[in-house]
Amino acid sequence: MTDQIDSTDRKILNALVDNARIAITELGRKVGLSKTPVAARIKAMEDMGLITGYRAILSPLKMGLSHVTFVEVRLTDTREKALAQFNAAVRAIPEVEECYMIAGGFDYLLKVRARDMAEYRRIMGEALSTLPHVAATSSYVAMEAVVEQNAPIL
Repeated sequence: MTDQIDSTDRKILNALVDNARIAITELGRKVGLSKTPVAARIKAMEDMGLITGYRAILSPLKMGLSHVTFVEVRLTDTREKALAQFNAAVRAIPEVEECYMIAGGFDYLLKVRARDMAEYRRIMGEALSTLPHVAATSSYVAMEAVVEQNAPIL
């Protein structure tokens, strides 16, 4: 898909990643186009699914959610039906910020955000450990975020 966009589209995308609320006229000035072609390029990238939406990025730290734990999950069953059941259930846990299916020594890696260790223990006991087909979990508490990025660099 990225072979369908040019350097001007990349500049537009980078500017939108930096500030999705930028005015079209300001964006046009940044990339050297008037607002009509900029708006048309944005619409085309939305239509091709390259831009999937716009959202506010909240500060977890300002919201008091400074405790990050990564959780390895091993399942008892990895057939398609079991995976679908696990996927649906984990999506319903608001504290799970990210969840990835992993090829390796475990099945899933979750990023869980909480206020503190006591809240994480509650989440583990009431939500994570009750997910379908969970055989075992291992938790790793993050001490510091060294790199956190919201979007790939184009």
